[in-house]
Amino acid sequence: MPTTTRIHNFSAGPAVLPVAVLEEAQRNLISLPGVGMSVMEISHRSSTFEDLLNGAIEDIRALANVPSNYRILMLQGGASLQFSMVPMNLLPAGAAADYVDTGSWSDKAIKEAKKVGKVNLAGTTKADSYARIPAQSELKLSPDAAYVHITSNNTIEGTEWTALPDVGGVPLVADTSSDMFSRPIDVSRFGLIYAGAQKNLGPSGVTLVIIREDLLARSSDALPTMLNYKVHADNNSLYNTPNTFGIYILGLTMKWVRGLGGLSAIAALNQRKAGKIYAEIDRTGFYRGTAQKDSRSLMNVTFRLATEDLEKAFVKESTAAGLDGLKGHRAVGGMRASIYNAFPEEGVDALVEFMREFERKRG
Repeated sequence: MPTTTRIHNFSAGPAVLPVAVLEEAQRNLISLPGVGMSVMEISHRSSTFEDLLNGAIEDIRALANVPSNYRILMLQGGASLQFSMVPMNLLPAGAAADYVDTGSWSDKAIKEAKKVGKVNLAGTTKADSYARIPAQSELKLSPDAAYVHITSNNTIEGTEWTALPDVGGVPLVADTSSDMFSRPIDVSRFGLIYAGAQKNLGPSGVTLVIIREDLLARSSDALPTMLNYKVHADNNSLYNTPNTFGIYILGLTMKWVRGLGGLSAIAALNQRKAGKIYAEIDRTGFYRGTAQKDSRSLMNVTFRLATEDLEKAFVKESTAAGLDGLKGHRAVGGMRASIYNAFPEEGVDALVEFMREFERKRG
């Protein structure tokens, strides 16, 4: 029989959503209050949906203190499409963009950008197996670059920028898919931020883009319409039919974060959750963290055991214990505990307890 009991979902994405959000969506799935139709049935041109969209945008603006000269877009195609849209819109002919390579997703972004224009590799930690974030002194930034691109949190490798690089007056572009709104963010430091929603913001199928208005002028009319930031901004993300249900859930999730006390409150919670797992990893040496300590992610905790056989046993037994999704990405192996905003602290406590018991039996 299929289970109806919620287990602890450590998946890297699509990831755990707040139970309160799921319950509200469940209550209103067949009919939105006062509407008589499901959110999945109403027209995206209706005032009801526009109110939902604009409400989500305003909650994002309030949550992250987004300055008035930034536009908030709800697009599709995930971060993977943004790997192409960013250079297509922001990289003029004859110019070059700086990219910092800190992991698998940075590498993918670089490969896509090279199809569009010139890319300078401004820094990389590939020689260190992406176990750390480069220091400012290691970056070779171009003062005339069209923009500088970073991946703020490396989901696969378990590393995170704890402080933004100094890029001077060049627009900073960041893929924040796996740590967006996990802590306070100074949006004014960026020219453009993008994030797939399926980790911290909502369900898969929505991509959040926050772009400084002056950069919209770089979007050429020669671009395909659906790949043009200015078109989406001019149409308030309603040029075509958006992911209406995804935007609805994203809006509920933003209200949930605000209800917890905002980004400072969620940051304190995330630091406490990650701290418990890292403390267990460091306790005896039975587990080995893969990221250097000053680069450790609060969202994706990665670690190894002494042998692959032990790791296979860990995955099998933890899954049986109701701790799902702890197997590391296929590209790197090991373990990965993804503990995004909505991941409950009792799930972290359950993992730590399991780790101790597994070590007691196997250590």
